[in-house]
Order: sequence, then structure tokens, then C-alpha cells
Amino acid sequence: MSAPESTNPASSQFLAAIVNRYWEMWAGVLGLIGSWANLMAEVLGWIWRSLFQRRARFGMRALTVQFVRVGTRSIGIVLLVSGCIGTILALQTAPSLEELGQTDKVANLVAVAVFRELGPLIAAIVMTGFAGASIAAELGTMKVGEEIEALEAMALNPVRFLVMPRVIATAISLVVLAVFSDICAVFFGGVVGVLVLDIPYEVYRLNTLTQLRPVDFNTGLLKAAVFGGLLGLIACTNGLRVTGGAAGVGRATTSTVVQTTVAIVIADLLFSGLFYSLGLN
Repeated sequence: MSAPESTNPASSQFLAAIVNRYWEMWAGVLGLIGSWANLMAEVLGWIWRSLFQRRARFGMRALTVQFVRVGTRSIGIVLLVSGCIGTILALQTAPSLEELGQTDKVANLVAVAVFRELGPLIAAIVMTGFAGASIAAELGTMKVGEEIEALEAMALNPVRFLVMPRVIATAISLVVLAVFSDICAVFFGGVVGVLVLDIPYEVYRLNTLTQLRPVDFNTGLLKAAVFGGLLGLIACTNGLRVTGGAAGVGRATTSTVVQTTVAIVIADLLFSGLFYSLGLN
């Protein structure tokens, strides 16, 4: 009786390489989530102290500067993209509804899609490329230039003076930008509906107001606040972890855009499942 054949060494090494690769990938993902959670805990701690401890209060000037950098300067590009999305929605949904004799329902579809989903999502993705990369590059340059180490040497906490204002600014700014995005997309969708699809203005307006509910607006704002918080946390985390000089700053910027986009989409998925289970859709 012949001895059993031994396992092929090449196939064993191949399987081991695959297992190690996936293990490293998931370990890296869990490490990223842990670093975001750790930074979030520090930010929340400093926010609490700044609200209830006089010594820990941060200057409004730093927060105002960040509002201008990440919020005000993003308005133009957010309005442009949102207007295009509203126009596209109206034009794409019209043919199918026209076959059913329900062209006027374009208003309903555009309003619901924008306020529940596309408004905050568009604002978040645009702001990721516009402001998230900027925050990561700025903090990364400070890290490379040893400015953050200088702050720590003077007993100044970088999370308090650098991270907290940026996270607060991105969260609040994204809520405001989501409102602008909603209004702009619905407006341009209405322009197309009235001027191109020949829907009477009063019909379009009444359909939009009838379809929308306060929960549509509120859930969109909740999403926007969470998206903004994620954006600020991920950008600051990557900026503070920069190593390797200018090349490291470039890697941090790229990682910020990719990680934030993926995190926002996954958070949006979780929100959609939660709202569906609660009957809020």
C-alpha cells in the first residue's frame, strides 16, 4: 500500500499568502477604525471640557477660520454639482413616468431622492475632495515640519488646538451645505420640469410640498452631520500620522479621499437600513 501523497508545498504557500494578505487587510481596517474611534473620544472629551471648564475653552477665531476654509469655500462647487444632479434626475426619470402618464410625478421623485439621500451625499463627497484633502495635507505638512512636536513641547494639546476646530467645522458646515444642496437640486429639477417637461409650475410645486415630510429633511441632516464628523476625523487622523516627508503628505491626502468616500458610503448604507427598519423611509 503506497503512502499518502504529501501536500504540494507550492499550493500551501499560495494559500498561506492569501490568508496572510486578507489577515493584514482586515487588521489594517480594524486598526484604522480604532484610531478614528480613539481620536473621536479625545475630541468629544475636549468639547465637553471646553463647554464646562473655563480653562479649556478654545478661541472662536480658530473655529471661524475653519468654517471659512472648509465650508464657505465649498459652497460654489456644491451648488454646481447639486444643480447638475437635480437636472439629471428630472431628465432621467421623465421618460419612464411619461409612459405611465405620470410625468408630473417627477417632482415627487426628485424631492424625495434629493432630501433623503443625494443632497447630503453629494455635499459630503464634494467636501471630501475639496476640504478633506486640504486638512490632511495641512496637518501632514505641520507633522513633517515638526510643528506638532513644538506644540507638544509647549504643553499644548494638538487635538484641542488643531483637530477639534476642524472636526466641529466639518460637521456643522456639511449640515449647512446639505441644505444648500437640497434646495439647489430641487430648484434645478423644477426648472427642467417646468420649462422642458411642460409640467405646470403649480402642479410641480404642490407635488413637491405634498411628497416631502419633516422626517425626510431631518434624516438628511443627521446623515450630513455624521458624514462631516467622519470627514474631519479621517482627514485629521491621516494628517497626524504622516511620515516620510513630502511623499508621506501625498499618501495621506490620497488615503483621506479614498477612506472618507468609502466610510461615507458605508455609513449611508447603515443609515438606510436603520431608517428602513424604523419605518422612516
